Amino acid sequence: MTSDIPDARPGAAASSASRPETGGRGVLARLRRGRSTPRSRGRRRLGAAVRLLAALTLAGGAYTVFAPGLQAQDTPQLTGAAQDGKALFDVSCVSCHGSDAQGLEGRGPSLIGVGSASVEFQVGTGRMPMARQEAQAERKPPVFTDEQTRQLGQYVQELGGGPQLPEGTDLAKDGDVAAGGRLFRINCSSCHSFGGGGGALSSGKFAPGLGPATDRQIYAAMLTGPQNMPVFGDNQLRPEEKADIIAYVQETLKNDRDPGGFNLGRLGPSTEGVAIFLVGIVALVFASLWIAGKS
Repeated sequence: MTSDIPDARPGAAASSASRPETGGRGVLARLRRGRSTPRSRGRRRLGAAVRLLAALTLAGGAYTVFAPGLQAQDTPQLTGAAQDGKALFDVSCVSCHGSDAQGLEGRGPSLIGVGSASVEFQVGTGRMPMARQEAQAERKPPVFTDEQTRQLGQYVQELGGGPQLPEGTDLAKDGDVAAGGRLFRINCSSCHSFGGGGGALSSGKFAPGLGPATDRQIYAAMLTGPQNMPVFGDNQLRPEEKADIIAYVQETLKNDRDPGGFNLGRLGPSTEGVAIFLVGIVALVFASLWIAGKS
């Protein structure tokens, strides 16, 4: 049988006190012991900040050591023609396009990726270098020779890549004039007019006449989309279709001797309508006077 008399043996109280408490009070005590003090939290945050700072310092040091070597490997090795082009570029082009050809805000655009085709059009037609900032660069006598233009184009091509023109000067030798006329009326006549004489656009801009343009200049314009002209890459117009358009422009718009009579400036139906109206009015006036004189 068990006795209700408390155990009076020495150490019994200590043994009882050393046993873990049960119930809600024991859980609360453990939670209190598990809480961290503000000082310990501050130490942990400080340690994390120190580790982060050390990691950033290590990453920055590694970048400083290895980045120059990587950049040097990415710098293209220029050929002889491109080196000559760079010398010309450093003298004539850096004031607008920057020493790295990435452009200057408010002065000139980046040339990275425009290709030698863009240089041949802009420089070969005298549009570049510009004498002053205008709404649109106009055609004028070129500043550089054909060889210098080729060198500039080679430098820009090796610097950033981009569209290139086919070899040769007669790019329309295999072109179909009839097919080129159809393509010209669909893609070009809305700006350059049906007769290729050009036309006005908005904000002081205009589509130039095609009279002085060479085969390579027309091809370069379609390939690069200068000024306000859209780009007609090989996905929009295949190389053979470009040749068709060039053949039409050179054969019909330049070499046509107007077998039908006076061309009225090749400005399209507007001038033709005015001419017909004036001639008709004058003829009616003379006819009326003749009838009145006979009556």
